Amino acid sequence: QVQLAESGGGLVQAGGSLRLSCVTSGLSFSMYVMGWFRQAPGKERLFVASISRGGTITYYDDSVKGRFTISRDNAKNTVNLQMNSLKPADTAVYHCAASTRVPLGSRSSQDYSTPSQYDHWGQGTQVTVSS
Repeated sequence: QVQLAESGGGLVQAGGSLRLSCVTSGLSFSMYVMGWFRQAPGKERLFVASISRGGTITYYDDSVKGRFTISRDNAKNTVNLQMNSLKPADTAVYHCAASTRVPLGSRSSQDYSTPSQYDHWGQGTQVTVSS
């Protein structure tokens, strides 16, 4: 059974940092593109960042570029999201997701950022940024 378990969320003041982690099991981790998405109350789920299978290609939403960094450890079946300079607008539930549907070798940002491309999702971790 595939499981994705996020951790690291919490309450932080604006300008602060958090590091989210997503530990996976039940899948061949290195075969999956990994992504982070977020969903605020009453809003749709939005793309945050994604990373290729080998970790050499990353994509970020414009709203987080320069502040967030996605990384992965294929030996530990883990993907991380380092979030710096947090803003109240970053408040949301953050979900990690795993995709086999992104074509191998794709460099299309749309492939990496579309929720429907992802096969498996975690339950999410709450991030709240106070002003």
